[in-house]
Amino acid sequence: MRVTSFGELLIDMVSPTPDAALGEATQFVKAPGGAPANVAVGVNRLGIQSAFVGSVGDDPFGHFLRDMVGNEGVDVSGVKLSKNRTTIAFVATKADGSKDISFYRNPGADADFAIGDLPDLHSTSIFHCGSVSLSLEPCRSAQLEAARRVKTNGGIVSFDPNWRPSLWDDFDLAHKLIWEMMELADVVKVADEEWKFVTGTDSFEDGARKIREVGPRLVLQTRGSNGAAWEFEGGQGEVSGLVVKAIDTLGAGDAFVAGFLAEIARGGSLESVLKAEELNAMLRFANGCGALTTQKSGAIPALPTREEVMAFLEQEA
Repeated sequence: MRVTSFGELLIDMVSPTPDAALGEATQFVKAPGGAPANVAVGVNRLGIQSAFVGSVGDDPFGHFLRDMVGNEGVDVSGVKLSKNRTTIAFVATKADGSKDISFYRNPGADADFAIGDLPDLHSTSIFHCGSVSLSLEPCRSAQLEAARRVKTNGGIVSFDPNWRPSLWDDFDLAHKLIWEMMELADVVKVADEEWKFVTGTDSFEDGARKIREVGPRLVLQTRGSNGAAWEFEGGQGEVSGLVVKAIDTLGAGDAFVAGFLAEIARGGSLESVLKAEELNAMLRFANGCGALTTQKSGAIPALPTREEVMAFLEQEA
């Protein structure tokens, strides 16, 4: 099976100083970033064929990003070089794992991707995307159309809202578009800190039911070091977290998604994994991917291989 990620590939300028506010940080380290791109590399490192579709600037940063992802073994033939500048995000990470992010995107190359730029998606078995690309046109329409095409072809659509409020002037529009995207999704993953904004409730049970009512078959809630919860077809379960001393939490959620999608691909279909025992094992594997990613600095450099995850989980057993 082939996993295709759609969305942003950008430069993260990350403050190495813990708990420093963005305005107070005096140093920043350049790193490749963008949640869908992280997922594409993460899936490939776990031994599953992957592709990334999106737009970067026809500038030194954009060339660096495209080449870096391609050198990881990810198919980047669907990456467009735009006349717009490559998007940059300044990131400050706090000790509790939360992040302060400011995007420099006027409008940014990542938004310059139209329906006409989409590659052939017939070989895509799993399509993954977030909400950053929903914030501007033409990439908004391109993402929705890509999801429709994969769905029509019998593929699986995965959606992680990955809520970034600084990118939106109109939160009501953001909420509407997130739910429009969820109607196309088969698998939805929402982090606990964005759960209430997305679902309108603190309750996992009520929120998961609302999401499943519009179409998705499987709902996941990530809870950081506290693990994850799942619901499908009325069944529910929880998997405890793996407690580690985090060095850098950037990209941990994307590593979780990559781990989970890689396990779906390994199983061959969504139906084959929609069982409580299978889901618990898959979520433990995904938790392992996320935990290992926090042990190194940077998102993409820290993404683990399958062998590293299995060895780590054996130690934690």
